[in-house]
Amino acid sequence: MADTAVPTTAPAAVAPISLSSLTPWALFAGFLTLALLYLVGVEQGATALFEGETIHEWMHDGRHLLGFPCH
Repeated sequence: MADTAVPTTAPAAVAPISLSSLTPWALFAGFLTLALLYLVGVEQGATALFEGETIHEWMHDGRHLLGFPCH
């Protein structure tokens, strides 16, 4: 059994991702996280960007899941 069906080549090396190319994606992800946190947790009352209770009602179950008090 000297012949094998599996090639014996070495795996390809993975190049590291530079911090300068990762920074814009990290900032974008952070902004989206903060925007979602605002919509779920704070959008209501004095700091409301949207009029009425619509956003509050859409995010109601998410508020309870994340531990935000709302009533």
